[in-house]
Amino acid sequence: MEFLRRGDILKNAPGAASPRYTTALDIKPLVSFSFAMGPPMSARLSHSEPSANTIETVHIVRPLKVFAFICGLIVTLLMLLSILSSSWLVAQKYRQGLWEQCIEEGALEPLPFGLEVGPGCYAARNVTYVQAAAALCVITLLCDIAATLMTGFGLCSRNPVRKYMLYRLAFYVMVCALLCILIALVVYPACFAAEIEDSNRQVWEFGWAYGVGWGAAIFLFGGILLLLCDKETEEIYYRERTTSMAQVDKA
Repeated sequence: MEFLRRGDILKNAPGAASPRYTTALDIKPLVSFSFAMGPPMSARLSHSEPSANTIETVHIVRPLKVFAFICGLIVTLLMLLSILSSSWLVAQKYRQGLWEQCIEEGALEPLPFGLEVGPGCYAARNVTYVQAAAALCVITLLCDIAATLMTGFGLCSRNPVRKYMLYRLAFYVMVCALLCILIALVVYPACFAAEIEDSNRQVWEFGWAYGVGWGAAIFLFGGILLLLCDKETEEIYYRERTTSMAQVDKA
């Protein structure tokens, strides 16, 4: 940077008459500079934000539990079809269910079991094995509904202890439902075989409703296995996550 006196500039300028000096020197810079003050170097250096490690609980919905819930819904539908149907036993122009028996037009006489009625549907015969099978099927339906609801609540629950308790209860209730339907499906044909000689029919077949009952038993067994095999401890695990202070401030 060079500083000149104003008199020197006038002296050397073209056309200047004579040097003229002033008593005071006006010293001004020939070239002016401007400086922009930036942040200190240490501030411009990148540095890592302080961070904190947090442990978060991760809940995983296992597909086997979902399949067990679906099995429970299917069992409910199948049991309703089986209970409300009158086609547990079928013979020529005759059907027998848990709650009613039906005689079709043109049925040969004598009618099964000595009935003396016309065509139509009537209340089921007042025999022990039919009533017992009906009661067991109703118990199966109620137990399955309860177990399905418990499984659904377990899937929605965020409490590990509550989830475990609901799944365990659903398992035991489904076992109870399976035992009831198996007893009904075995007792019904076994007791019917004891009175087949008085049925006035030579050919008897099990209707589709009886087969639907076995289908419900199969799905119940599948739901029990799904609740039993899928370990509850696998549904919850803990994950460590690093959270920066900047993220915490934003939150």
